[in-house]
Amino acid sequence: MSAEFPFIGADVIVTESELPTFRQPAWDFNEDKFVFDGNGRHVIVTENKAIEVWIYKALKTERFSYLAYSWQYGIELHPFIGKVMGVQERYSELKRVIVECLMVNPYIVSIDSVDFAEAEHGKDVTTTIKLTTVYGEMSVNV
Repeated sequence: MSAEFPFIGADVIVTESELPTFRQPAWDFNEDKFVFDGNGRHVIVTENKAIEVWIYKALKTERFSYLAYSWQYGIELHPFIGKVMGVQERYSELKRVIVECLMVNPYIVSIDSVDFAEAEHGKDVTTTIKLTTVYGEMSVNV
């Protein structure tokens, strides 16, 4: 079984001890694009750094929108568009869909917390996700 993104054919159940080292092409989060070496090849990252890339990409991909991805991959945000909700209700639902999105990855053991912080101008929201992977604890800001 390939351990690379996006887990196509995810019907296979694998125990943690059987998981190969998680690998992903490196991602430049500031430029929002892949990182290439001097020869034009993808730079590959492993373990928690690779999981961070996978999380970023999974949370940016609307579930069920792309035939290239498994229907287990991605997040469902379209139901939130135009829906009237209170702030706390919206954050509660967002937390639920984030956990649902991330827990399909067999390398993620648990989501320990999902915290939201609004930007000063009130339009953007930053999410800090603390999680435990098979490689240890990590924190991701989205």
